[in-house]
Amino acid sequence: MTATDSVTIDPTIVARAAIPVRSFESIRSALLERREIAILDVREEDPHASAHPLFASNLSLSRLELDVFTRLPRRSVPIVVFDNGEGLAERAARRLLEFGYTDVALLENGLYGWAQAGGEVFRDVNSASKAFGELVESKRHTPSLPAEEVKALLDRQANVVVLDARRFDEYATMNIPTGISVPGAELVLRVRELAPDPSTQVIVNCAGRTRSIIGTQSLVNAGIPNPVAALRNGTIGWTLAGQALERGSQRRFKPVSEPTRQAAAASAQALAERAGVRRTDSAQLARWLIDRERTTYLLDVRTPEEFEAGHLPGSQSTPGGQLVQETEVVVPVRGARVVLVDDDGVRANMTASWLAQLDHEVYVLEGLVKADFSEQGPRHVPRPPLPAQDDISVEALARLLESSEPGETVVLDMTMSAHYVSAHIPGAWFVLRADIAQALSKLPPANRYVLTCASSALARYALPEVVAATGKRVQVLTGGTAAWKAAGLPLETGETRLASARIDRYRRPYEGTDSAREAMQAYLDWEYGLVAQLERDGTHGFRVI
Repeated sequence: MTATDSVTIDPTIVARAAIPVRSFESIRSALLERREIAILDVREEDPHASAHPLFASNLSLSRLELDVFTRLPRRSVPIVVFDNGEGLAERAARRLLEFGYTDVALLENGLYGWAQAGGEVFRDVNSASKAFGELVESKRHTPSLPAEEVKALLDRQANVVVLDARRFDEYATMNIPTGISVPGAELVLRVRELAPDPSTQVIVNCAGRTRSIIGTQSLVNAGIPNPVAALRNGTIGWTLAGQALERGSQRRFKPVSEPTRQAAAASAQALAERAGVRRTDSAQLARWLIDRERTTYLLDVRTPEEFEAGHLPGSQSTPGGQLVQETEVVVPVRGARVVLVDDDGVRANMTASWLAQLDHEVYVLEGLVKADFSEQGPRHVPRPPLPAQDDISVEALARLLESSEPGETVVLDMTMSAHYVSAHIPGAWFVLRADIAQALSKLPPANRYVLTCASSALARYALPEVVAATGKRVQVLTGGTAAWKAAGLPLETGETRLASARIDRYRRPYEGTDSAREAMQAYLDWEYGLVAQLERDGTHGFRVI
């Protein structure tokens, strides 16, 4: 069964049904036997980052409708939902049943039960991928240089090139001086033209450790002739060494020649074969995508710009470097099939070589021609049906707020808290979707509520809950706050009205430009301990070639 199947569920039956529980032992057995299972932490990202099982995927109750059909494409996949006593897990389980998922259970006694049963608990986000990166370095002794040595090379204008393996937006926030943005999966494809002299020292960096380790080891594994090293501890190490970062840089890779592509493709395919990557074709893929017994993810690992210019229908844009970094986000079903797509023979093979070592059943799709990349624009995201709507335009809302008494109409903004702080409708309150009842209890009563978020996509799903909680008229702002902004209407900034705590996103110690030195050092210390945690956990199945 696929996410596009039409399933009708009686919500009154779902509301009365007892939700089964699954024990730590049964989940551990599924992981060890490589049977499909999705372990979902339905809390917000910040509490998720404080503690979770290794392969838990954070899919918050607040945003369930926006992401669930993409991340869990097969409705009969075994799902285990948990929280840490906040009362979110059962709500999420019932909602999943309403969406047509048929094998939904609660983790016995939640996160507390997992830990009490002897389950290892991990911190931060993307902890499985970060632990794998540490394992790679420990097994392969990935070469690295400290920040002081890299700066000395740059200061004397040595024959060196710095390649930043993060997303471009991260790079543009802050980067190593002279660094060029080359997100992870692009490195093997692009490095021969960025460093054509084989004596050029190549430095790969990220913000912390994982992407620089994986990027550097990718170049080593692919047999690049240049000396290659990771910037030890990334921009964190650079900052802790007291060295200045650049801001707002725009240096990016250029297209490569056909001889360069062919050379990169040959080395990438040889590496993928050594890692045990499998091959498939369009006919087999079509059968897998309608298979009711197994989950299949079809992922395009090229850049987002290439994807929008033309992609395989049904594929999902997931640049390869970020896929290796955030595997549990994109592929939350442990034990699923993963099929990777590119149009150059390099990026899919390189990404697949890592996913295979991360113990995924991974295939590269072959035999494609240019005409196969026929769909343009962003991917259509499948979502549950919307409830009945009562819309209001930005012009009508502006008139209403101007003419009515203060407090008569209240705007509830359910966007990400960082977006709310950046810009929101004057007078609007920040509310977490999963926290509606508690948030409303903190607000003065109103006769009308207007819901918004960036585009109103999430606000539309929240409308029935606000109606039930208030008994008042509830409308959705057409086009959301983006439409309000596009109309040139006034905006407010800052934490002006927070009806919910800002726990929807975990602040990474390495991001931004104002991170505390103590937090950065603590983050590095945590990463250093991940290999020992993997050994204690014992469910990962990782291997390093």
